[in-house]
Amino acid sequence: MGQLLLFTRQGCCLCDGLEEKLAALVPAPAISRIDVDGDPALQARYGLEVPVLAVAKGPADWQELPRVPPRLSGDGLAVWLNKNGFAGQQA
Repeated sequence: MGQLLLFTRQGCCLCDGLEEKLAALVPAPAISRIDVDGDPALQARYGLEVPVLAVAKGPADWQELPRVPPRLSGDGLAVWLNKNGFAGQQA
């Protein structure tokens, strides 16, 4: 199963909501939460565009996914992940 990277910042309710929806999936994917404000390069890259979801390809390599529609959850979110390159989820 692959790993998801969730680029976020403290106090971001959209980030928290997406993380909760991902954690509720069965099976729940492995998620690493990365605070963009802790890294100047990530802060410059993402600014206020969080949450950004990506699939880890290697230790320092990832593929960003399209923005997750905010109303997706459950099976709809699992299907969306599969369609967008996250093979770790079974629809």
